[in-house]
Amino acid sequence: MSDIVAEPVPLLRRPVVLVAILGAVVVLVAALSLLHLRREAIDTQGRELRLLSLALTAEVGRGLQGIDEGLRAMQVELREGRLPTSGPLAGRILKTHAELLPLVQTLWLLDAQGKVLAASEAAAPPPLATFAPATDSLLPGQVAVSRPFAPPAPAHAPSMVALAMRYPAQGQQDGGWIVAALPADMLLGAFSVATPAPDARMAVFRKDGVRLAGAIVATPHATEADLARRLAAMRSAAVRRFRDDSERLVAMHSLQQFGLDVVLTRDLGVMLVGWRQAVRIVLLVVVFLLLVITGAAWLIVRANGRRALAQQALQAQQARSSKFNSLGVLAGAVAHDFNNVLASIVGYGEMAQDAAVPGSAQRRHLDMVIKAALRGKTLVERILSFSGGGARASTPFALEPIVEEVLAMLAGSLPAGIEVKRQLQAAGAQLNGDPTQAFEAVMNLCTNAIQAMPGGGTLTVDLRKVHMVQARILSHSRLDAGSYLALSVADEGAGMSPGVMEHLFEPFFTTRAAQSGTGLGLAVVHGVVTELGGAIDVASQPGRGALFTLYFPEYAGAAAQPSAAEAPHGAGQAVMVVDDDADLVAMLSEMLAELGYAPVGYTDPQAALQALLAAPRQYALVITDEVMPGMSGTMLAQTLSSRHPGLPLILLSGYGGPLMAAKAVTAGVSHVLLKPVRREELAHALQTLIPRKATA
Repeated sequence: MSDIVAEPVPLLRRPVVLVAILGAVVVLVAALSLLHLRREAIDTQGRELRLLSLALTAEVGRGLQGIDEGLRAMQVELREGRLPTSGPLAGRILKTHAELLPLVQTLWLLDAQGKVLAASEAAAPPPLATFAPATDSLLPGQVAVSRPFAPPAPAHAPSMVALAMRYPAQGQQDGGWIVAALPADMLLGAFSVATPAPDARMAVFRKDGVRLAGAIVATPHATEADLARRLAAMRSAAVRRFRDDSERLVAMHSLQQFGLDVVLTRDLGVMLVGWRQAVRIVLLVVVFLLLVITGAAWLIVRANGRRALAQQALQAQQARSSKFNSLGVLAGAVAHDFNNVLASIVGYGEMAQDAAVPGSAQRRHLDMVIKAALRGKTLVERILSFSGGGARASTPFALEPIVEEVLAMLAGSLPAGIEVKRQLQAAGAQLNGDPTQAFEAVMNLCTNAIQAMPGGGTLTVDLRKVHMVQARILSHSRLDAGSYLALSVADEGAGMSPGVMEHLFEPFFTTRAAQSGTGLGLAVVHGVVTELGGAIDVASQPGRGALFTLYFPEYAGAAAQPSAAEAPHGAGQAVMVVDDDADLVAMLSEMLAELGYAPVGYTDPQAALQALLAAPRQYALVITDEVMPGMSGTMLAQTLSSRHPGLPLILLSGYGGPLMAAKAVTAGVSHVLLKPVRREELAHALQTLIPRKATA
């Protein structure tokens, strides 16, 4: 009996041991697979974060480099005595430099003790003690960065950051500081557009731990000294735990020239949501041993798929970067000729305005021509700065006339079967920003709706004022409480699936590639709404059309009033005009004649130079284009400034920016005007530059 009972024991234990071994192997394999997945997810996200951090750091560096070059150019002006350190003229010159320099809002000249000598506007600079490196040890040409400081007005204005550069003493004139202030948020560059996910955070720090812009955690607890030590010890991308108990993946790149660290982070918990789902699945699979291997294999395949998608995303980013670079090259190639066309339109249009009867249909038509040409000028400026992230001017404007103008332009080119229904109920309501951007957003949105209805349908455009009592979560944005202008554009097209809705505003994403869709229209809309501080809501279902609603913050201030001052006239002074375009020479000559000057035109810069060298005192001023065959405008200016330094020269350019400003200053240019030139701008520049004794 005992023999019969004793023998089955090892037989029963064997399957148990085998199951235990199999279970242990399965658990081990599952654990190793999960660790592999976690590491792959973190590595992949780390590579993407490093690339994005590098791109954003490069963008910040380009902006700061432009300011640095502008400050160096001002050093040259001070050294050569072309920039006074006090008086109204110094303020005007500083204001002109502030308008030309990217990102810069205010410029100051300070003496060695930090006292303001001249400024582009009435605002107090930050104390010299807030800069790092310490201003006492700052070398000529080296740049120091201040702590963030709040401008005196308005009360809720964003904080500012300043860059300071020493200028040395010249003769009896003591040395001092050139200080340029820019909004601190400008240091974040295109982060709001390029951010990979809502949990991403970006911040810019000085080497001593002072935070200049952005934030990593909601309530930072670490001291600046602790931050400085951590930044010094940080290398590449790594997982860090912060004092708010959040665990984040961190990538950092430095701008050594300016003593700054750009830090980009993502929440590790959000990044590993998919991985946690895999853990739950594997734990369930472990209970059912027969499904463990299948589940583990599925997870590995899934990980490889994610890795392939990540590589495709990186390739797509490189392709997008190449497209943007191509756009920049194309813009630079055509800007000169296109600005020449606009210059002729604006110049002759303004002269035709003078001849038209006020209030007549002809005068009204000419006003529209000038308005369209100036919009073209603004578009060229935006195209040229497409990849540079330059600052844009903000002005109060009414949105309803822009919507009406878009609908009027579309009315003449509507496809057959398209009917437009408008409900505009926001007369007089204003926004604060760039009206050209608003025009582009409305035009792209309406064009997208029309293209969604190839078989015809009704395009409904609704504009109204709304007030949000509390914040709302929209389909693609968060809308805070406040007063808004709501622009709704609805179509009766095929609608969109949830998958399309998810990628709707991504650059170059399109569902109409076969119909030459570029995928840029809605991306432009998203960028404009973001810059104007608005929000987007999209409602759509397959087969039931789409409804896009843009919310713009309403501006309650007063609209800017145009100046009614008459353009100043000359007293018969001889002015030379040099441009390789004969039509532009003729137009500028006629405009100068109407302003009371005696123009002399040349289309050959070499011939113009010979005439100037032969009789320099015959001319009160020279106006020259920059891009000309054989000799550029700055080359002409450099030759004249070396031979006849007292002769003022105005340079016409379609580019602008800090590099052009520095190049013009070095060449001895007195003033730079951007094409197309308005008559008022030219008249005031002539009045400022021509000596009084010449106008007597």
